[in-house]
Amino acid sequence: MAEIDAFFRLMHEQGASDLHLASGQQPVVRVSGEMERVKYDVLENNALKRMLYEITPEHKIKSFEETGDVDFAYEIPGLARYRANFFQQQHGVAAVFREIPNKILTPQELGLPPVIPKLASLPRGLVLVTGPTGCGKSTTLAAIIDESNRTRKDHIITVEDPIEFVHQSQSCIVNQREVGLHTMSFAAALRGALREDPDIILVGEMRDIETTALAIEAASTGHLVFGTMHTMNAATTVDRAVEIFPSSEQAQVRSTLADSLRAVISQVLFKRIDKKGRCAALEILIANPAVRNLIRESKTYQIPSMIQTGKKYGMMLLDDSIMDLHKRGWISADEAYTKCSEKSRFKALLKHTPVDFTEV
Repeated sequence: MAEIDAFFRLMHEQGASDLHLASGQQPVVRVSGEMERVKYDVLENNALKRMLYEITPEHKIKSFEETGDVDFAYEIPGLARYRANFFQQQHGVAAVFREIPNKILTPQELGLPPVIPKLASLPRGLVLVTGPTGCGKSTTLAAIIDESNRTRKDHIITVEDPIEFVHQSQSCIVNQREVGLHTMSFAAALRGALREDPDIILVGEMRDIETTALAIEAASTGHLVFGTMHTMNAATTVDRAVEIFPSSEQAQVRSTLADSLRAVISQVLFKRIDKKGRCAALEILIANPAVRNLIRESKTYQIPSMIQTGKKYGMMLLDDSIMDLHKRGWISADEAYTKCSEKSRFKALLKHTPVDFTEV
């Protein structure tokens, strides 16, 4: 057993989502969204580096020594997988580990709305899951991919950096590729995927022009494509997908995106106050013909109104989802106010209205 495994077992026992190890500091775990120090000695650079390198593949050590940053996945059989990121900081080496459960929860077990598992049966198109880092995008996507894997007879290709949830082939054939290990880049893997007879493609992150262009192209040529972006709501997601391109190409991209987009799911995590754990508030945009027209005509500012009137299609505004969680007694009024979009709607819930100088 590797020396660092003791930290992972402690992390698992405490229900922590992340483990932070940094030279010059005590270890820290994130539990229910909050950082908690571990009762342990301050970590010394050489000792920490030795501990980290014990579980790091040789080619990743070489990459880290050359660049100062590296990502990879580590697994403890029977416990969990961990997404690792190493980086250099002023006192030496540091690392952050995110726990990825071995068991993939179903959309129902995650408490996701009924429209979410339906996305797994779409014949083609682009589905984007968005939100800040650590909001549960990977967990939601894993649940949808697993639903497809159990209910369809297709070929699924995932491109990730690194591979997070491991999918065993069930009714579908599943091939998972890791950037840096099985392919040079997201874009290279996507170009290759179009010649590999896929029905469903998962793109771990759409973060550059080439990857975004290839994902939209794949969705518009008969494939079902799932991807992630770091945007906060449906309207900004559509704008970001278009504005990443040069202005001379945006009109064509907007038209292609309008035709290929099927749904946008934006989510935010909250600490639960009724019990230990966290829960997600979601904004859901289903791209019906009216929504596609708004995208095509560059009227994304009207998308929130379209979501509000599209509840029968499964659409939901983020603020409505946050309000629902608060009414259930799951989240605090203060956190609801902090993470909502329309502050005036939530002010009445607060005993003391916080002063936000950015909104004065």
